[in-house]
Amino acid sequence: MGKAAAPKKQEEQLPLGKINFIMIAVSVLLIVIGFVLMWGSPNVGDTFNDDIFSTSRTLVGPMLSLAGFVLVVPSIIWRPKKKVVIRVSKEEVEV
Repeated sequence: MGKAAAPKKQEEQLPLGKINFIMIAVSVLLIVIGFVLMWGSPNVGDTFNDDIFSTSRTLVGPMLSLAGFVLVVPSIIWRPKKKVVIRVSKEEVEV
């Protein structure tokens, strides 16, 4: 009886590259910064807090979070272009 063929060792390749993980991390960071900017004390009891209408809580924070959520999609879909190497012998090159 013959020996069973050993399975070929294949390099494990992640579906996402390094640039994808960096872009996802930046997107998540934008989302977190947006939520931190929206964070603050609410109106409590009879006291009115004017800070609930500040620009950073009503405009900047939500826009940063929205930008982060929108950028996550291209971060996952992005595929870097493959490098093409063209080798030309010295005989063919005219300088």
